Amino acid sequence: MKYIVILLGFLLSTLGFAGVGFAADADYKIILKNHRFTPAITTVPAGKKVKLLVENQDASIDEFHSDDLHVEKIIAGKSKAFIFIGPLKPGKYTFMGEFNAKTAQGAIVAK
Repeated sequence: MKYIVILLGFLLSTLGFAGVGFAADADYKIILKNHRFTPAITTVPAGKKVKLLVENQDASIDEFHSDDLHVEKIIAGKSKAFIFIGPLKPGKYTFMGEFNAKTAQGAIVAK
């Protein structure tokens, strides 16, 4: 029984660290608050598919919209959404919060 507990603990700790490592390598977080994106510019590696976590901290709904990235994603107020982009060629790709386009502006820069 003692060996089973030790083995189980080892397996859980190994899986936990592996999961954290994979998530940290691929995630980029963008926050929408007061109808503005932070950071306004996010740099990602060119040639790789990446996962964006967009968190809408505003109470109102908005749409993450980018003609450059070919993305349209409705994000309810006080919620989060994952958006997969890429692989991208080096360059600048703009996006906006379509319902607040005057203030909610941002860009992805692939290097």
